Amino acid sequence: MLQTGNYSLVLLIQLTLLAYDLFVNSFSELLRGEPVIQLVLFIIQDIAILFNVIIILLMMFNTYVFQVGLVSLLLERFRALLMFSALYLTLSICFHCWVMNLRWLASNRFVWTDGLEALFVFQRTAAVLYYYLYKRTAEYMGDPRLYEDSLWLRDAFARARQ
Repeated sequence: MLQTGNYSLVLLIQLTLLAYDLFVNSFSELLRGEPVIQLVLFIIQDIAILFNVIIILLMMFNTYVFQVGLVSLLLERFRALLMFSALYLTLSICFHCWVMNLRWLASNRFVWTDGLEALFVFQRTAAVLYYYLYKRTAEYMGDPRLYEDSLWLRDAFARARQ
C-alpha cells in the first residue's frame, strides 16, 4: 500500500517533473542562441516525460486493483492519460528533432516553416491536455480505495468474472 509520506514524495517528484516540462515549453525559445543548451533542455524534457509515465505505471502496478487482476478496470479509467502521454512524448521528440535540425547551424535566424508551426501548435495543445490528465490521475492515485479491498472492487471483480 502507498503510505501517505511516500505518496507525498512521489506526488512532489511528479509535479516537479511537470513543472520542468512546463518551464521548457515556455522558455526554451529564449535560449535559442546556444543550440547546445537548448538540446540539453530538450533531452532532459523528454526524459522527464518518460519518467512521469514510468512513475504513473508503477503507481498503477502498486494498487490492489492491479494485484487482484482487474487491469482492464485501470486501463479503462486511465486510457486517456496513457494515450495522451504517448502522443505528447512523440510530438515532443518530433518537434525537438525538427527544431534542432533547422537551428543547429543558424540559431539566430528565423526558421519557422509551415510544418514546424503546425507541429508546434499540436505539441503545445497536447501538452495542455497531458498536464491536465496527468495531474488529475496523479491526485486520483492517492485514493485509498485503490489500495484496499472494498465493496465497489468486489462488484467490479464479480462483473469481470461473468
